Amino acid sequence: MRRVNAETRRVTRPRPAQWVVPRRLVVPLGTLAAVAGAFAFVGAVDPNQPGHYPVCPLLRYTGLYCPGCGGLRGAHAFVHGDFAAALTDNALAFAGYFVFAVVWTLWAVRSARGRPLRIDLGPVHLWSAGVLLLVFTVVRNLPFGGWLHP
Repeated sequence: MRRVNAETRRVTRPRPAQWVVPRRLVVPLGTLAAVAGAFAFVGAVDPNQPGHYPVCPLLRYTGLYCPGCGGLRGAHAFVHGDFAAALTDNALAFAGYFVFAVVWTLWAVRSARGRPLRIDLGPVHLWSAGVLLLVFTVVRNLPFGGWLHP
């Protein structure tokens, strides 16, 4: 069935339904490709070898571990399937990988169905995440939190 655009007088054909779903998935798949590329790079370039990545400035100048310290080593171990080492290097990042996987899957499924992903985080959720990050940072820098050191 052909349609005539009243403004341009061009004959257009409606798009087949099979083109709608892939177009909706462009952004989620692009995000997944970027994350997979970053993980592939970290998996190929070992952060345990000095000189490949910059040193954490907080660790260098204060000797304190920031919440991200050990994240690259953990990602490298995760890519290579060493989940115990990944958990030891940065437990919070390790949990974040699974949270990302769940949220990305929900995003992709909802995008394929033509519905937006709505994550309504209220102040309680944001404050809770901030407190979790702060507690993780403080505990990993205390003597009894040595098991959280990267």
